[in-house]
Amino acid sequence: MAIICAMGLLGTFIGLAVAGIFIGVLSGMLGIGGGTVMVPLLRLVFGLDAHMATATSLFAIIPTSLSGMVSHLRAKTCYPKLGLALGLGGAATSSLGVYLGSISPAWAIMVVAAVIILYSAFNMLRKALRLPSDKKEKAARAAARADAGVQAHHAEPVSLAEEEFELTGKKIAGGVGIGLIAGLASGYVGVGGGFIMVPLMTSWLGLPMRRASGTSLIAIIILAIPGVIEQIMLGHVDFLAGIMLCVGAIPGAYLGAKLVPKIPERTLRFIFAGFLGVAGIMLALNELGVL
Repeated sequence: MAIICAMGLLGTFIGLAVAGIFIGVLSGMLGIGGGTVMVPLLRLVFGLDAHMATATSLFAIIPTSLSGMVSHLRAKTCYPKLGLALGLGGAATSSLGVYLGSISPAWAIMVVAAVIILYSAFNMLRKALRLPSDKKEKAARAAARADAGVQAHHAEPVSLAEEEFELTGKKIAGGVGIGLIAGLASGYVGVGGGFIMVPLMTSWLGLPMRRASGTSLIAIIILAIPGVIEQIMLGHVDFLAGIMLCVGAIPGAYLGAKLVPKIPERTLRFIFAGFLGVAGIMLALNELGVL
């Protein structure tokens, strides 16, 4: 009996680590921290209650995001100053989100998470549909360079949005505002906030998707710290589950960030929208008792 229990426990650990790899790749590629997948996974597959699932997710998000951030910094696919502004704004409100989550019923936390995630998915899909196809964008970019007399060849695909975007003080101030919203949601739902920050950075600030992903990870690390500390003090974190997730998520996030420069802007937005849509629907179905 002891051997069977030990094997079952080992299987759980291996399952968490393997799931962590998948979560990490999505985190590094999309700039979401991974909590949008971790919370449904811990809740639906591994049976943690809502409070423990959100707390453990928030705990695992920091090392996962740190790994992806390092890769993005090396590839120069992020804006560190904007990420810092987002993170400081989020850190100011994440503890409030944790407190509100601790006094809310479990179903309310999951419903709020599902609604926000599905809205973000819809918003990102709408933006992706408005962009030109990958082939058309490549042709337009080549024409623009030809008109400007530019002959340089990029080893990595760079969108027109990336070439035209300029980071200003006004946009950094807007980043603080986005961080305030994301921090509140992050603490309440137990995710890194990237599922809010990335869509808002692309729509409100006009940030290219590739840069938004990397910038989001910088902010997630900062804004998650106060929430994690509070969740630990409340005793909601399952450290063993969180560490096993990180075993796979840390290398996965580094790999995911490496893939970002190779994926066209429009395709990256479709991946982001599809991923959020699936996560939101899973949460909604679970609370309705279907899953």
